[in-house]
Amino acid sequence: METGENRPPGLPIPAKFLERMHHLLGDEFTPFLAHYNQPASVGLRVNTLKLLPEAFQALSPFALAPIPWCPAGFESCSAISVIDTAQPGKHPYHAAGLYYLQEPSAMAVAEVLDPQPGDSVLDLSAAPGGKATHLSALMQNEGLLVANEIHPRRAWELAENLERWGARNAAITSATPRQLADHFGEFFDKVLVDAPCSGEGMFRKSEAARREWSPELVQSCAIRQSAILGQAAHLVRPGGKLAYSTCTFAPEENECVIASFLDKHPEFELLAAPVKPGFSPGRPEWVELGHSLPELRNTVRLWPHLATGEGHFIALLRKKGTPVRENLPARRPAPISRSIFRHLQDFCHANLAGDHPLLALEGQSCARSLTNVAISAHLSVSGSYLYVLPSGLPDLTGLKVIHPGWWLGTVKKDRFEPSHALALALKASQARRTLKLEQDDSQVLPYLSGATLDNQGEEGWVLVTVGDFPLGWGKRVQGRVKNYYPHGLRWY
Repeated sequence: METGENRPPGLPIPAKFLERMHHLLGDEFTPFLAHYNQPASVGLRVNTLKLLPEAFQALSPFALAPIPWCPAGFESCSAISVIDTAQPGKHPYHAAGLYYLQEPSAMAVAEVLDPQPGDSVLDLSAAPGGKATHLSALMQNEGLLVANEIHPRRAWELAENLERWGARNAAITSATPRQLADHFGEFFDKVLVDAPCSGEGMFRKSEAARREWSPELVQSCAIRQSAILGQAAHLVRPGGKLAYSTCTFAPEENECVIASFLDKHPEFELLAAPVKPGFSPGRPEWVELGHSLPELRNTVRLWPHLATGEGHFIALLRKKGTPVRENLPARRPAPISRSIFRHLQDFCHANLAGDHPLLALEGQSCARSLTNVAISAHLSVSGSYLYVLPSGLPDLTGLKVIHPGWWLGTVKKDRFEPSHALALALKASQARRTLKLEQDDSQVLPYLSGATLDNQGEEGWVLVTVGDFPLGWGKRVQGRVKNYYPHGLRWY
């Protein structure tokens, strides 16, 4: 099959994959095949926690084309920046968390799930963080987002991306779906299962995906997906919603998984996803006995020859019943000593301006709240790390936790040292001292590379920014700003 006019130049697409797609798509196969001759899409989703999409367009160093199903999403067409690091992933605006690089069709998933501020939401397989950051933005940093990743190394990558995003409502865990189901029960308003799949939608971008694909991989993925989805069902409260997504075209991993799930879980119903340009219906005819499940057309397929992006499948399910959330014991923060309060209070007064939310925990001023040992159920210490916990966070005892909330900084013997997560969740106006650099400033790249900067001014902690957006901390002493940009993020 992978010969002649059916073979995309330069891309060794697996022959059995092409045979299957030819059989399924019929007349559509030719335009589907032709998309492999085009370069892969580069997607960019603006961080609406920091600025509006139109504001980013006004200052963007890249030419952008809007994505029709995501108001904050764009296809990055070409770089027009004057600095050398013009690639979207190596630009100071990316380091400042102004956008996330995400494949365009993947931006549809969070939009379909549609989490609201105040919801309790679980992203079951959240690394590297594309959909988790999107969920956080749609929630406007309000409510509870549990971002879970079973693989520890990938969980830290997830933590890094949520940190840069400025997410303040996320707890990051590393647990199996069964452990989460046993721990939380029917707790969440919204659950996202971005299932591990055979990755057929990655063929244009990934040689590894093309090399590792096989019909046997498709079958093994379908078995694994059904098991994960079955565990996820136990985490949704009555009246809550469950979104299932893959970046593959195989019916075995898409419509077939959903058909099997509905058969085993009559407490769920398949909802019609919103109608958006570029959305195509699911294909019941590709499922054995699919004629008895016409509602499979309510699922969404994004095809690379019909819409911007590499391709995606999405199903939105609702658990039937009267909306009720499982009552779980709230997390009990570790006691906060008076000395920790004092160090944090000293830092707040010396370095933060009055409109920062940290200075108004529980609606109190910094000066009032931090002198009270019973300051707030939101503050917690884990080892030497000080956190603000998300509202409504249950007790996480027994689960592996990467971060239980927004990491403020580290408690030292005689001081409080702010975290990178605190810097990236600030606005420039919320710091008493800033060092403002522009995107093409000669000091931007040295700062991101860890260099000490010459800069006169008041001594103390300095928020280094690109334009009006924080990049990280520095500390000014005798006309020099010592660099506190995290070693693991530096642009060597």
